[in-house]
Amino acid sequence: MDYFSSFWHVIWAMFWMFAFVAYLIALFSIITDLFRDREMNGWLKALWVLFLFFLPFLTALVYLIFRGDGMARRNVKEAKASQERADDYIRQVAGTSPADEIAKAKSLLDAGTITQDEYDKLKAAALARQ
Repeated sequence: MDYFSSFWHVIWAMFWMFAFVAYLIALFSIITDLFRDREMNGWLKALWVLFLFFLPFLTALVYLIFRGDGMARRNVKEAKASQERADDYIRQVAGTSPADEIAKAKSLLDAGTITQDEYDKLKAAALARQ
């Protein structure tokens, strides 16, 4: 009898493949988080990696339970920093400066498209991004 002869064997194999891929994603996330954490010293990081090597499932579970909140905070912080870098790059490449934005807002005000309040808000926003 072939291993994949039954439908349930295929489903069971797909489940274990999914579980293995999910574990690998968690493992790489944990290792990335370990090296991103600046508060933890090197010896403790090495100990976590050693335990991840010898007791992988248990260590990953313990890490996610006890350090999951910090892991989420570091991921959010890194995402915000990455977004800010991307926004700065886009502004630099697009060549828009606060002065350009204020000038565009002034031309809209002069044309009567926006009100004085809207102009003041756009001006404040442009100066805040500076």
